[in-house]
Amino acid sequence: MSDSRLFKILYCLLAKGHATAPELADQFEVSPRTIYRDIEALSGAGIPIYTEPGRKGGICLLHDFTLDRTVLSEKERQEVLTAMQSISATGYAPGKELLTKLSALFHVNTDDWLEVDFSRWGNSAFDNSKFEMLKTAVIQHREVSIVYVNIRGERRNRTIQPLKLSYKSKEWYLKAFCLVKQDFRIFKLNRIVKLELLEQVFAPKPYPEQNGDFQQAFPQIVLLFSKNIACRVYDEFDKTQIEYQENGDLIAYAEMPVDTWLIGYLLSFGTQVEVIRPKYLKEMLAAQAKEIYTHWSAP
Repeated sequence: MSDSRLFKILYCLLAKGHATAPELADQFEVSPRTIYRDIEALSGAGIPIYTEPGRKGGICLLHDFTLDRTVLSEKERQEVLTAMQSISATGYAPGKELLTKLSALFHVNTDDWLEVDFSRWGNSAFDNSKFEMLKTAVIQHREVSIVYVNIRGERRNRTIQPLKLSYKSKEWYLKAFCLVKQDFRIFKLNRIVKLELLEQVFAPKPYPEQNGDFQQAFPQIVLLFSKNIACRVYDEFDKTQIEYQENGDLIAYAEMPVDTWLIGYLLSFGTQVEVIRPKYLKEMLAAQAKEIYTHWSAP
């Protein structure tokens, strides 16, 4: 008899509430007879486990049964508290309360090792409240009215059903169902300039997860950066994208869309960056720089 299997059966029942012997037998790759012997062993050890006959019956635990804290090792208790601390660091209030209770139950304290701030510099109030409001909408399945600035700079009123908050490449996004477009959409949190949490609740639809949600076929951009701004290059590119040169300069490789954001981003480096390829990107930068010079040099 495997002690490991006994605990796995117990965890399974705690998670699901009940299961049939054939289900457990398939899951643990043993016979139903072996499962029944395991159930007898658990019952003999004082676990309130029982079987119910009938089509909807099966193997069950008493409804209010909980595991004693000694079932978890000290390391496992520490890991549970660390995970809860990660959640509470996002500002999730119930997580902080639960963390306090578990710390007392486990007699384990965790260092305050993590802090999460969802705001941009100088704008903490709105960014943090926006995140909290959207988190509430996702958890409680409540609709939200937003004003959103699209890629063309146009403000649009939308009523959406928030489904999931997603973090990708240093940016927060909201996956939602848009009632205006009657389709799934991804909204960039920074472009939500106004929002209101509505009382209307909804039945969440599963978001059609696809590998291409955030990834598209973008051209490869090759950039040569001066060693004088190496710290910024390491801040904004992964080390696997950077090639160190003997003189200290850096070559960065990245696949990204060639748009107005990229032009502005590269111009922010001034003369400390050179576009190696594609050639048309260098021409676009030169044209934009010339236009800026003409604008600011005009009397």
